[in-house]
Amino acid sequence: MTIAPARDTTVPLLPAAARHLVGRFSYGITPALEREVTAAGGAGPWFERQLTPGSIPDPDADALRAWWPSLSRTPTDLWQRQRSGVEGGWEVMLDYQRWVLLRRMRSRRPVLEMLTELWENHFNVPASGDAQCFWRVDFGDTVRAGALGSFEDLLQAVVTHPAMLINLDNVTSDRTHPNENLGRELLELHTVGRGHYGEDDVKDSARILTGWSVDMWDTFRPEYRTAWHWRGPVRVMGFSHANADSDGRAVTASYLSYLAHHPATARRVARKLAVKFVRDDPSDALVGHLAAVYLANDTAIVPVLRALVRTDEFRRSVGAKVRDPGEDLVATYRALDLRVAAPPPTAAGERYAANQLLWQASNIGQMPFGWPRPDGQPLDNRSWASPSRMMASMETHVGLAGGWWPDRGITYHPPAWWAPRLPVRFDVLVDHVSRRILHRPATAQLLRACCQATGAGPRERITSDHPVVRWDMFRVLSTCLDSPAFLTR
Repeated sequence: MTIAPARDTTVPLLPAAARHLVGRFSYGITPALEREVTAAGGAGPWFERQLTPGSIPDPDADALRAWWPSLSRTPTDLWQRQRSGVEGGWEVMLDYQRWVLLRRMRSRRPVLEMLTELWENHFNVPASGDAQCFWRVDFGDTVRAGALGSFEDLLQAVVTHPAMLINLDNVTSDRTHPNENLGRELLELHTVGRGHYGEDDVKDSARILTGWSVDMWDTFRPEYRTAWHWRGPVRVMGFSHANADSDGRAVTASYLSYLAHHPATARRVARKLAVKFVRDDPSDALVGHLAAVYLANDTAIVPVLRALVRTDEFRRSVGAKVRDPGEDLVATYRALDLRVAAPPPTAAGERYAANQLLWQASNIGQMPFGWPRPDGQPLDNRSWASPSRMMASMETHVGLAGGWWPDRGITYHPPAWWAPRLPVRFDVLVDHVSRRILHRPATAQLLRACCQATGAGPRERITSDHPVVRWDMFRVLSTCLDSPAFLTR
């Protein structure tokens, strides 16, 4: 016989439609986020305010940068520190990945963080390598600054950014030997996509970008070298230019503007946003609608997001997206209300949670910006829904639910904190935990799973001395974290 759990109404919940919107555009709804949404007047006004993130104070997230001082050093300084053996660039990149995860946990601007993550993957510069690493933090800052602006402005900023120039070998591209890497990926990955250009287009794309460089292995300062710029007429698809000036920055700007406004780019951007925030197989009608909004608004991203969340297809996509490893880890820390402290700048600090959480992300399947190819990590469910991923997530969930690891620089709530009161009936306890972690009432299926995990009966009286409180609360917590409701968003 199926037993429906009793209800505990001490944890307020957002309506289902609001939960879908806020959950899809955040790293997990918590009681604190619910209060923010309610104070804003509902999910719609909350979302609208999120689209102007500068209006939202974010001191807790902003303070994190000071935990790792090298994130604020100049590229020249970072290079000199590596050259003198003080600190390797790869070490700074590990700190950058840690900082990104913690920002997502603490930020009051989740829409900005999610769009920043999306575009950092779209314009992927791996957080590794012995050269682009010196510019990689600034690259991330550049993406964050433009994540909710226009795609054209973002394209202009990231394609000519030193980290991108280094990563895709444009720093050695000159008029006698144009390197095609950046010119090709600009077309294939960043804008129009395959099927819209040929090899001659790639060659002229590379020629347009000659001259953009960096003073490698000395100061690492960005440079534009007019003597390296290829001069002469260029044509890429429907774009043509005399390109007669030795300073090719103007032709670069015109070319990137053309690509940003190309209908094929509009559809690729629209589809990427739909796959991220709606479902893996968005309809052609949805993609076409969003692409039209994109072009009608001069490539601005915010109008596209507004249009996306107003569609029936978005409203019908509840539970259609699987959380990737980074989202899973961030959501788990948020759901368990884990408090992470600043690590000391000593060898002992390596064992602190702020540093160890990076290895937890790796154990689940992917460290932030660890994808080695220029296409960025996938957005589809299939890539993150394997049995091995599920087992890795379960291992991470149970370790955090039990408060076992990390064991330094982190505060876990005691088991009794998860009960609305003691004594309490087990089904009421499960409902209370479900509301805190999943932001929804417990289902009969979840109650049954928790009963199986703990051996407790639905109507069993739970006291402070009961085994569930003394040593089995982690089983209730991890059962919620392992549920489909938590592993999807």
